[in-house]
Amino acid sequence: MSGSVCSSNSVIQARRMVDQLRVEAGMERFKISLAAAELVQYCQEHRRSDPLLTGIAASSNPFKDKKTCILL
Repeated sequence: MSGSVCSSNSVIQARRMVDQLRVEAGMERFKISLAAAELVQYCQEHRRSDPLLTGIAASSNPFKDKKTCILL
């Protein structure tokens, strides 16, 4: 009994795997060189607004300590 249940589960798993592979095979693919070129272009176009490159002004930094705490 348990052998047939086990084989039944493996058949179901195999069918799911085949369905997933069919979906992935049908997806439109892009060449890496084109995707990388588009990514570089996007980064260059938006570099002035990138806080990792330009930094964050102290007045608008939400993570800056507003007050110091002094214990006496």
